[in-house]
Amino acid sequence: MNFITIKNCTIGSGMPKICLPIVGTTEEEICAQAQSFSGYHCDITEWRVDWFADVDDRSKFEQTARALRSVLPDTPILLTFRTKEEGGERAISDEDYRALYYFAARSGLIDLLDVELFRGDDTVRDIISFAHECDVAVVVSNHNFTETPPQEEIVSRLQNAQALGGDILKIAVMPQTPRDVLTLLAATEQAHRLCSQPLITMSMGALGAVSRIAGETFGSAVTFGAAGKASAPGQIAADDLYRILSVLHSED
Repeated sequence: MNFITIKNCTIGSGMPKICLPIVGTTEEEICAQAQSFSGYHCDITEWRVDWFADVDDRSKFEQTARALRSVLPDTPILLTFRTKEEGGERAISDEDYRALYYFAARSGLIDLLDVELFRGDDTVRDIISFAHECDVAVVVSNHNFTETPPQEEIVSRLQNAQALGGDILKIAVMPQTPRDVLTLLAATEQAHRLCSQPLITMSMGALGAVSRIAGETFGSAVTFGAAGKASAPGQIAADDLYRILSVLHSED
């Protein structure tokens, strides 16, 4: 299994890294949320720019990215535009999606991009290639807020994310039954054996919350917590999440 090191954070080694999302709509809200992270254990910050009201204004986008970086100078920043199709706040055209990610990668203010697996193979490959030229790592992701696909389909999607060039492979699914949670965890274990890149997997909602704690056992390298407003159902409060993970690693 490959490790991905960004700043002082090594993904795929040691205790699962805790990622805290920022879902502010203005620069002031975004920076205030980032400043609040000083009271939590935060390995990675996810800036959910689909929430940002001025995401289409390049000048305001860069200004806000620069302000965010000044608040979190040493924390890896993962930029994510979660599309409406995958549970995000708004829709976006392929052209605008690509242009936004090119701009973010070129800015030098972002460490990772989240690119949706089903955005189209050409779009995904192009963004990954450009991001790598800018020394930006890429999470290739898929989110299903309705159901949990069969185990073989989950594994196939993660393998496809790797084949497209993803540095980190992510999938989040919604369980309807306890068996669905087991399906996600079994798929994680299988993909961990078959893929060489770090994985991020989770079963969402209250039913799937155990996957955010136990995912490491099956091969998931990052878990998402909530510091204030959550960005997805089932996220555990950041301080509770760190406390639980620390207890699990107390004898390491």
